[in-house]
Amino acid sequence: MKTRVTDMLGIRYPIIQGGMQWVGTAELASAVSNAGGLGILTALTQATPEALAQEIRRCRDMTDKPFGVNLTILPSVTPPPYAEYVAAIIESGIRIVETAGNSPKDFIQSFKSHGIRIVHKCTTVRHALSAERNGVDIVSIDGFECAGHPGEDDVGGLVLIPVAAKALKIPVIASGGIGDGRGMAAALVLGAEGVNMGTRFCATKEAPLHDNIKQALVKAGERDTNLIFRTLHNTGRVLKTSVSDQVIAMERRPGGCTFDDIRPLVAGQRGRAALETGDLDAGLVWAGEVVGLIEDVPSCAELIDRMVAECRERLGVAASYL
Repeated sequence: MKTRVTDMLGIRYPIIQGGMQWVGTAELASAVSNAGGLGILTALTQATPEALAQEIRRCRDMTDKPFGVNLTILPSVTPPPYAEYVAAIIESGIRIVETAGNSPKDFIQSFKSHGIRIVHKCTTVRHALSAERNGVDIVSIDGFECAGHPGEDDVGGLVLIPVAAKALKIPVIASGGIGDGRGMAAALVLGAEGVNMGTRFCATKEAPLHDNIKQALVKAGERDTNLIFRTLHNTGRVLKTSVSDQVIAMERRPGGCTFDDIRPLVAGQRGRAALETGDLDAGLVWAGEVVGLIEDVPSCAELIDRMVAECRERLGVAASYL
């Protein structure tokens, strides 16, 4: 398959593994890259910039194909040393970076001066246009169906993808709600030149998650996610569990709640414990509506091969209608 995305990133198929906290490790990233997609290490999964550099070296031992690093920039009272993570990425010779959260404009010039391609994830066209003006190379547009933070506009991919593709001159990658070749075919027809998947790659053999979590994703239907933090205007989509049900109950109580009220339930280390132990009641499990399309736990190679074949088939069937 050949699009501007495959050409710019040097990959066989325009399929990107989203950067996910606690999940984007060398095992998963290398498997995706070896299968012809683009694997992504998650920078802040590593406790220090030095640990990230070591993880990059570990990933290089597992694949000779291109892979990237995700750097999610979020407001925080005690932010991580972003500049030091940027330096570790550059010094490690990474050629592709996925940024998310706040604008990466403070780091764009540093990345570009070292020949690094920047894929920036946005949930709105206005932010995508800003990212284009700031110099990113590709925009990953995240629809309302996605896991994580879909923004506050609540626009689904069926509208958001073609609107973004029409508005931007740089390539668009479709993200959110894609888990098979049918979704990939639809995204390409809507104007995207690639797809980004997070939740679907969590349910693969190489994903560093407990099998209980993977089986929970297989068993879940399209209605089995919760939208939390709505009242705090920081919406997040997670798997429907007793923990996320408690968060919603606290948000809906008279007078609502503050983030400090729910902090003990949503702490990142609790979510990490859930993923590692398989205890769904231990913390939040971030997942998108695409769980309704997940029926098995294949290897990354099996998943990507199947997706590409199905994408070609569905595009052929659609063309036959004409």
